Amino acid sequence: MNIDIILPYIQRYQRGHEVNFVPPITGIHLAALTPARHRVRVIHQQVDPIPYDTDADLIALSFFSGFAPEAYRLAREFKRRGKIVVAGGPHATFWADEALAHDCDAVVIGEAESVWAHVLDDAARGVLQKKYFGQPTTLENIPTPRYDLLSSRFFVRRVIQATRGCPFACSFCSVPAINPGYRMRPVADVVRDITAEEFSISDFRFSIFFATKYWWQRKVVWFWDDNLTARRAYVKELLCAMIPLKKWWLTQASMDIAQDDELLDLMQASGCIGVFFGIESFGKESLHTANKRHNRVEYYRACIDKVHQRGIAVMAGFIAGFDGDTPADIVAMADRLYEIGVDVPFLSVLTPYKGTALYDQMDADNRLLKARGWQFYNGYNVAFQPHALNADELLRAHRALWRRAFSLADVVRRVARGMLRLRVGALFLSLAMNGFYGWKALRGNAPREMKAEVGRMKDEKESTGFHLSSLILHPLNSE
Repeated sequence: MNIDIILPYIQRYQRGHEVNFVPPITGIHLAALTPARHRVRVIHQQVDPIPYDTDADLIALSFFSGFAPEAYRLAREFKRRGKIVVAGGPHATFWADEALAHDCDAVVIGEAESVWAHVLDDAARGVLQKKYFGQPTTLENIPTPRYDLLSSRFFVRRVIQATRGCPFACSFCSVPAINPGYRMRPVADVVRDITAEEFSISDFRFSIFFATKYWWQRKVVWFWDDNLTARRAYVKELLCAMIPLKKWWLTQASMDIAQDDELLDLMQASGCIGVFFGIESFGKESLHTANKRHNRVEYYRACIDKVHQRGIAVMAGFIAGFDGDTPADIVAMADRLYEIGVDVPFLSVLTPYKGTALYDQMDADNRLLKARGWQFYNGYNVAFQPHALNADELLRAHRALWRRAFSLADVVRRVARGMLRLRVGALFLSLAMNGFYGWKALRGNAPREMKAEVGRMKDEKESTGFHLSSLILHPLNSE
């Protein structure tokens, strides 16, 4: 069969992206799992046109909740053209019956490794089932992602997953439900993916041009792990193996790495240029609501300083909308994040995704704004009734925070400070990301305010499961 794997997208900024930093690993991972007898393509709607006149027999749509309205529109269009449509990803996993009601022929609920080949065999034989329940499996023998199928419009293309899951249980995060436990790939397999030569140009006339203009495509490795450093023995073995590779890499981790000097030294030696911390909030009441008791505001600065001593940039996620937040608290985050030393802030709105304790509590308290469609579940809009303010006030406070944090003055301050303490690769990362957001703010290209008429949320209860290819929206991809 001919298969098109499509990752739907709804524009999240008023004028779109000036630069598309990094793709999700979902599509190219699923393509790698596809048996060689099938022809497969990967289309990221964020950068690629949708091939409505494709010769594909089967369309696979993988999406999270914020892009569900567009995914359902695509399902309808392709179904009208006689295609087989299979849905997966975190939204279809948690809302399988809804996806089936929106012109999807089948839904994959769970991690794809255990069922994807079965789905394709059934589709080819005309006996496709409505639901396929994937089960968490060992991460051994997972093939290298199909980097050759990625658009060159992505700034960083070598995306890798070494582990799945996270030992923490933050109230707003669906990772424990989507990827239960904590599993690790063999170090040798991860190194194989890091060194895979999938970005080469066969035409010698372009090889020198490619090697110079797109050097970072070979140099930078972006780990899509939710918590790469959770198992110290494993990550130290991996970093030792990475030292001779001389790559630049970045990932997400918990702040307790600052207590492990050996790990920090290995991160430096192996080429780490950036680490993302989920700080989320400065308010103690908000941290309590988020079930983030393992974080303490008082030691944020000390932990970040220890990372900076190795020349590594610190990215940090902040979420507006916890019950303890007021508009003044939210806007004040701009100054606080600079004070504790954050090099690149990621600023989002609290979002009650299905599969989280936050969703369950807000549903029980009747705080979900069910007249607002799934497009509001994109991290930049408000889908619930806040506690200390109304939905419009929360949105205005977030936008004020966003404009302030990415103002020219704040961007210059962060970059200038980084010049004194970041290694070359980390400074490159800080310049690129601060420039990305700063240019948006300068142009007035703020996050979009979604409209309620795009889609309505179904008021139904659907059993939970796991994600089509084991990934949710990653904080590092919050662009």
